[in-house]
This record gives sequence, C-alpha cells and structure tokens, in this order.
Amino acid sequence: MEATHVNPEIESLLALQAEDGALEALERKLDGLEPRARELDRVRRAAEEALARARATLEGEEKRQSAMQLRVAEHKQLHARNVQQLETVRKMRDATAATAQVEQARDILAAEESELETIGRRMGEVRMSVESQERALAALDEEQRAAREALAADRASIEGEIAAARAHRDGTAARVPRPLLGRYDRIRQRRKGHGDAVYALRGPSCGNCDTAIPLQRRTMMLRTGAIEPCEACGVLLYATG
Repeated sequence: MEATHVNPEIESLLALQAEDGALEALERKLDGLEPRARELDRVRRAAEEALARARATLEGEEKRQSAMQLRVAEHKQLHARNVQQLETVRKMRDATAATAQVEQARDILAAEESELETIGRRMGEVRMSVESQERALAALDEEQRAAREALAADRASIEGEIAAARAHRDGTAARVPRPLLGRYDRIRQRRKGHGDAVYALRGPSCGNCDTAIPLQRRTMMLRTGAIEPCEACGVLLYATG
C-alpha cells in the first residue's frame, strides 16, 4: 500500500487561512466600534444644532432691533419737525392738517417703540437660551470625554493587533507558492463573508458544497497531496488521508 504524501503547501495554506480568519475577526471588532462613535457624534451634533438654532434666532432678533431702532430714530425726527411746523402755522386749516400729522407721527412712534421693547424682551429670552445651550454643550463634552477616550483606546488597541496580525500574515503568506497564493487570495476575496477558501475533502465529496469528487481525482489528491479546485463551488480542496 502506498504511503500518503504530506504536502507542506497545505499546512502553510491552512495556517494562512487561520490567520486570515483571525484578521477578519479583528477587523469586525474594529468595525463594531463604529456604532458607539456614531451615537456619541449624533448626540453631540444634536446639541450643536440646538445651539446653532438659538444663535441664529438671536442674530435675527438683533437685526430686527437694529432696523427698528433706525425707524424709531427717523420717526422721532419726523415728529419733531411736525411739532415745529405746528407751532409756526397761523391759519386754522393749516393747523388742522399739521395737528393730524403730529398725531399720526406720534401714534406710529408709539407703536414702533412698543415693538422695540418687545424685541428687547425676546432678545433677553433668546440670549438666555443661547447661554443654556452653550452650557449644555460644554456639559455634554465633559460627559462624553471618558467615553471618547475609552473608544479611542479600544480603537488604538485593535488597530495595533491588526497591524501585528497583518505582519505575521505576510510572513506566513511568503511560505505559500506565489501561484497558489494568488488563487487562494482571489477565492477568499470572492467568498468574503461566505466561508473559507480551503476545505478538506469530506469523504468522497467537497467539504464545502458536498459535490461528489471523482474517485480518480480523490486518489491522486490523496497520493500526491495536490490541492485541487472544486468544479462546483470553486473552493480549494485537499485530502486528509
């Protein structure tokens, strides 16, 4: 009976596959940090937006106040001129018209001064809101500091593990013949997230898809240690003896 040929390429390829699996697990672990980061950012963004809205409201009130102050100043001047004109008229008809202008200007001025006071009260309330939102954002930053530091530490730790794993993986990959490594990498990339690239025969069938492998091919793989593709699913197969 012929002895089974042990192919060192299989050992190297399986070691590489194990390291790739560990590396992908680390990458998933790193990706798993993203929901934490997104939630921290979402909460802070909401606080920033609330502050921005309050500041925009205050800016709008300041513009309205400035415009109203200008109008009040103009109407005060107009009212003063109307009063002067009223004092100089002698005819009853002219006096009646001048009096009407004075009263109209006084009513407009009173309404505008009232609106100016209202704007001032609103500005006071909005300033309080801005200050409140600024305090809330500062408190949130302080509250999130520990969480963000822990997240950064976790990310740095995992990234360090990934860098070490990739360096080790490169060393293992160097022991696999380049043509075989190219086939393996292409298959693994194609099957990413759907299983390994290398499987042992399971009895007479492919260890991945259970497709039967012809007896002649199985015998050859067993005797020579050859690594062959499954014609059905495309993974690389080897015989274990």
